[in-house]
Amino acid sequence: MALGASPVPHPGDLPHCDTGTARYGRGMQSRTPAPRATGRPRSAAADTAILEATRDALVELGWSKLTLGDVATRAGVAKTTLYRRWAGKNELVVDAVAELFDELELPDCGTLADDIEGVVLQFAAILARPEAKNGLMAVVAESCRDDALRERIRSSIVDRQKRLVLEGRERAQARGELPPETDPGEAARTVDLIFDMVAGAVVHRTLVSAEPADQAWVHGFTQVLLTGLAGTSSE
Repeated sequence: MALGASPVPHPGDLPHCDTGTARYGRGMQSRTPAPRATGRPRSAAADTAILEATRDALVELGWSKLTLGDVATRAGVAKTTLYRRWAGKNELVVDAVAELFDELELPDCGTLADDIEGVVLQFAAILARPEAKNGLMAVVAESCRDDALRERIRSSIVDRQKRLVLEGRERAQARGELPPETDPGEAARTVDLIFDMVAGAVVHRTLVSAEPADQAWVHGFTQVLLTGLAGTSSE
């Protein structure tokens, strides 16, 4: 990877290795919530339209002016259709944002370091999108006074995306880059720690500090993640 300073890459240019994720952000299929186990079957088309309309409304109106009625109109569905699926704006926006993060794929670039850089660049590109940035910051702020909303963020976004850490760790272990972990409890704690370090650093960099998570920053972050602070002194 080139290590010179560069602007935040366009999602369609990510990552550099041939994994299929070079198509990231270009015509990907939306992933809708799983149907309920009971009651009338949900329409996948309606779910997709509602979540897309929610993201459009976030960009155009912002969190404070977004209403379920406006979303229903944009999606071309009855209000009752929307209310049967989501109890309120908080839950709807979480699911609309969560669908964006479901687009993340772990590239297979041949080494753990390159795999991490590839997925972190994807993550930063998603956070650069207005609908992701506006939605995520809004629901995180609301969750400070809403425990149920905080739990929905955890289950819909955090827990779902830990799949990337699990996949990356298993692949690195198969390559011999990481040792196997025999203690399931310790392995789970490691996954939590890695996810928190990656997500926390990238969210802070892009949304709090408002600085670009460009290729040079991502490379440096990955080196710190893999080798620790002492390991970076030799570069």
